[in-house]
Amino acid sequence: LSSQKKFDEIKKANQAAAKKLVEDQFSSSSEDDDEDAEIKQGKILAKTFTIYTSQTDGDASELERTRQYMSEAFQSGAMTCLICIASVKRNQAVWSCCGCFCIFHLVCIQKWAKDSLFLVSSPLTDDDFGKKDYPWPCPKCRFEYKRSETPSRYYCYCGKVENPTLDPWLVPHSCGQICERDFKPPCGHKCLLLCHPGPCPPCPKMVTTTCHCKKAKPVPRRCSAKEWSCRLPCGRTLLCGQHTCENSCHAGDCQPCPRVSKQRCVCGRQTAERLCASPQWQCDQVCGKPLPCGNHTCEQVCHAGPCGDCPRSGKRFCPCEKSSKLRFFIFYFFVCLNKQKSHSEVEKQCRCGKHTKRMPCHKPYLCETKCTRTRDCQKHQCKRKCCPGNCPPCDQVCGRTLGCRNHKCPSGCHRGSCNPCPETVDVKCNCGRTVIKVPCGRERTIKPPKCKQLCSRPPTCHHSTQEKHYCHFGQCPPCRQSCQKALACGHLCPVPCHDEALVKQTGVHQSAGPWEQPSEPAFIRTALPCPPCQVPIPVECLGQHEVSPLPCHSAIPYSCKRICGRLLDCQNHTCMKECHHVTKLNSSADGNKAGPECSQCEEECTKPRPSGCPHRCVLPCHPGDCPSCLQMLKIKCHCKLSVLYIECLKLTCADVEEKELLISCKNQCPKELPCGHRCKEVCHSGSCPLNCSQKVKLRCLCKRLKKEIQCSKIQEGQVSLDCDALCKEMKRKASEIKEAEAKAAIEEEKRRQQ
Repeated sequence: LSSQKKFDEIKKANQAAAKKLVEDQFSSSSEDDDEDAEIKQGKILAKTFTIYTSQTDGDASELERTRQYMSEAFQSGAMTCLICIASVKRNQAVWSCCGCFCIFHLVCIQKWAKDSLFLVSSPLTDDDFGKKDYPWPCPKCRFEYKRSETPSRYYCYCGKVENPTLDPWLVPHSCGQICERDFKPPCGHKCLLLCHPGPCPPCPKMVTTTCHCKKAKPVPRRCSAKEWSCRLPCGRTLLCGQHTCENSCHAGDCQPCPRVSKQRCVCGRQTAERLCASPQWQCDQVCGKPLPCGNHTCEQVCHAGPCGDCPRSGKRFCPCEKSSKLRFFIFYFFVCLNKQKSHSEVEKQCRCGKHTKRMPCHKPYLCETKCTRTRDCQKHQCKRKCCPGNCPPCDQVCGRTLGCRNHKCPSGCHRGSCNPCPETVDVKCNCGRTVIKVPCGRERTIKPPKCKQLCSRPPTCHHSTQEKHYCHFGQCPPCRQSCQKALACGHLCPVPCHDEALVKQTGVHQSAGPWEQPSEPAFIRTALPCPPCQVPIPVECLGQHEVSPLPCHSAIPYSCKRICGRLLDCQNHTCMKECHHVTKLNSSADGNKAGPECSQCEEECTKPRPSGCPHRCVLPCHPGDCPSCLQMLKIKCHCKLSVLYIECLKLTCADVEEKELLISCKNQCPKELPCGHRCKEVCHSGSCPLNCSQKVKLRCLCKRLKKEIQCSKIQEGQVSLDCDALCKEMKRKASEIKEAEAKAAIEEEKRRQQ
């Protein structure tokens, strides 16, 4: 049991390690193979844009901004969390800002929101802690979110699916469904793309809309560009009420009227030529109308409407704000003068509340005591003189090293995490012509950009120029050009260049003992000799059966492994040896004739015998015709009753009639005809004739009449014997007797049953 338990534990651990390894290798966008990633990216983008392009008749020109965001989702290292400066992997929970569409780790943005809310709502900076719903900003675009909008769950881009499953054929963190988010600005339609990062493209729907001035007929246009101008004069009445807008059809309000007309001032005393756009103007004359108090006149410059109350009436205060409220200004002024000495100096408390001092009532009192409270950064003291407790934010520079490890925080001293480094770093290819900008700190982990410039390094093999390939780091790829060195046979070496082939170096290091771990095999670059020439050369086999192309280095006569097949002297059989060399005794002899190296025929004569001869030829295998057969044949006659002895030569040379006579025994044929009589012919071959001449008796149907007729005529149906009138009368009487008997039997049965 303990062994089984240990085995199960080890099995689970191995399975978990293998699963984690697969996820790590598959998750990061920076770990994908470049070629496979490009193929996948093209297919996924095409699949994502399918519905949009079908609705817009294949027009994807308005998708460039969205396409850029989706391309960055696949680009190696492009998806970077600006909070932790780390790659965003495919299998990690993320959150996307709705303002700048930047992608962050869900855990990072939750911590960012928590720290931001704590920093803003700290009691050291605000007395209303817990009473206000303070917002928190996006780390990149500073778009503000409410406390209730802090993300707590992982959703896809369109927000439909929680915890979307990882699919290699979908955009990372996408659910694969149609987006269906409302377009911005809202138009009543929804996005038609598959769930995607970044902003939704402009609305592709077709709507019927009219121009800005509503004069032209409605025309079908894209919903995203439904606002259009007919270029006709606007014609709307301007604010002056006298003229109409002469500009071409436009959106929004009309511009101010550019014409000049005579306009009265606000008080109506003067008239001047002014722009229609500004009919309200004031002249420089004082109003002068009597006020309601009856003692004073209005001192305001040209104005509209009533003049209002007298400014010298009503309740007022003395400058020190300690005199009682008086009704009239003159009385109030003298009373204030009489009391000025009594309150010119008062006991005042400083702003921080620690000291008191007699001071003029109109001067503030600030002590020299420096505040010892810690500012909102929780690091530095306030040190402001006579601080009332509302210490200002720390004005020192933070100076902490940012997550990029390259720069220091330039913000004011603060609590919590510093903002992401705002700097960007150029990552260049090997030749320096292709540059991409990445967030500062990512230059150590990002892959260099793919450069489309050709590599300019000189070749390291014997070729004058190297194959064209793009800029790269490290050594150039092995030369794949044809070697083209001259071989000993005169041909050129066609194999790829082998001046710098990788060869495993074996036997260099010998282990000191079994305890020493074997080292990995070392590979060295060395020039290999050219391989044997493989140019095909036509070569004939030894027996001259075929011509096959053989490699140049092994182009010699060979045996094709076929049967020789040359005709032997017997002229009946061929040589059965395997393909071999044959010496021609005569230059003019047939090339298909056997030579001295061929085999000798030892077979019997197998030539076909005459038809009907069952005997073999008495000679061995020979050329020409066989001699005549002189043996006797023992055969039976046609009727199989007699045995005859005939010479084989006579029988095989005879024609059909002669054979018929030779095999006949000359006796009557014993065979029986179909009618039952014996054949009258002499012993013959084949079937007996059917015209039987035997006399037989023929009767009518009632068997009363009879007649002798030849048998063959009856078989052929040529003769028949019909009944006469007497036969029919006798048949009728017999039928009546039978019917009477049957009727009597029925009557008897009825009586018996009754």
